[in-house]
Amino acid sequence: MAAYYGVGNRFYVRTAPRKPRVLPILDAYILRELWPPFAFALGAYLLFWFVNIFFLAADYVINKGAPLFLVLRFLIFRVPQATPQAFPFACLFATLMAFGRLMADNEITALRTSGVPFRRIVRLPLIAGLLAFGASWWINEHVVPASTDLSTRTFYQIVYKMQTLPLEPNIFRQDPATGNTFFVGNVDPDGKTMHAVMIFQPSRTSPFQQVTTAETAQIAGSVLTLYDASISRYKPNGDFDFETHEHTLDVGLPLAETADKFLSSAYSDPYTMDSKRLREDINARKATGQGGSDLAKREITLAQKLAYPFASFIAVLIALPLAVKFGKKGRTLGIALSIVVLFVYYVLGAMAAAFGSNNALDPYVAAWLPNVIMAAAGGFLILSEDR
Repeated sequence: MAAYYGVGNRFYVRTAPRKPRVLPILDAYILRELWPPFAFALGAYLLFWFVNIFFLAADYVINKGAPLFLVLRFLIFRVPQATPQAFPFACLFATLMAFGRLMADNEITALRTSGVPFRRIVRLPLIAGLLAFGASWWINEHVVPASTDLSTRTFYQIVYKMQTLPLEPNIFRQDPATGNTFFVGNVDPDGKTMHAVMIFQPSRTSPFQQVTTAETAQIAGSVLTLYDASISRYKPNGDFDFETHEHTLDVGLPLAETADKFLSSAYSDPYTMDSKRLREDINARKATGQGGSDLAKREITLAQKLAYPFASFIAVLIALPLAVKFGKKGRTLGIALSIVVLFVYYVLGAMAAAFGSNNALDPYVAAWLPNVIMAAAGGFLILSEDR
């Protein structure tokens, strides 16, 4: 502010222009209360995850002489896998601590006495919960699959002390580029010769679907060569059409993969796939008639790729009324409530996943059921508090 001496011995006051606020005062104040405990809880959870895995991997460093660099690389790449659990815990902890403090100091009571409705007070935390959900989903979708794949490969290198990966018989692989689905019955020790190979090829240029089978096949580079291959074609209604035979038949591997990638369990692990690739894998298994508990588990994993990150918003929804109700009893209770609520959520998740794996529940219902239950409880408590 500046003062000027003017006509008639009067001072004319000019007020400096105010900078526009990004957030209203109330929201900015609540945000300052939320972010420190959120950052602390997120960091603490990831650190706990890191230390827990470190103790599990320490045996390979101490007793098996695994290179320390490989162990550290395995640990670092494994940390992002904790993101779907870390974000909900951080949101729950931050909301309970921040609103518990505001309630203990009677600031929530003062706001409500001044006519500010409870739904206005909790607006910023709910928006922050949605933003946390978005960040958690993006990391879980784009960062976690790649980091899990790298950590799995690193772990195999630690165990076998080699650059190749162990082979897994009776595996299915799906090629997103062509839609082909590969099945391998078993693999010889050379890691290149396979037996009981089947390739399911969906219709693209004709009204037929094609299944190619061979007793023996070999991988050379990124090409799979089938010997004495039998090619069967089927009509759209499923009736057999005709069959041909080829002495040798060359087929490209998924995404031009090498032998170790094509035959490795690391590349068929649902946790190393993003949602698109996992959905294609599930559709390919359904098309080849491969159902059962493994398919149900993959469908649950696909649904959890969205359901687990969304738990960040659910955590805020359930924590807000609990903080208001028990905030005056101290921060220790807030920490205890964080642990108890998270424990209840994951118990519900484990039970629902068990029912989904046995086909007693639809896999997508099983994945989302804990969110629905907790959201209903949180919404009811918030509406009760607002009244």
